[in-house]
Amino acid sequence: MKSPASKLSRRNFLLAVSAGGVAATAAVASANRSTSRKKAAAATSGKGYQLTEHVRKYYETTKV
Repeated sequence: MKSPASKLSRRNFLLAVSAGGVAATAAVASANRSTSRKKAAAATSGKGYQLTEHVRKYYETTKV
């Protein structure tokens, strides 16, 4: 006959795994929101890479 301690440890393990999965999902979801906000802020700031006419001409010359 199995002891009650083995059932409890199995339950605790499954509980910890499910809670960890929920926490990981929440972390990924919040990271996606923050990167999209950063991208939106970067697009309006005017700094960094900008697609200008001479860049478009360069891209046209590199097409195969």
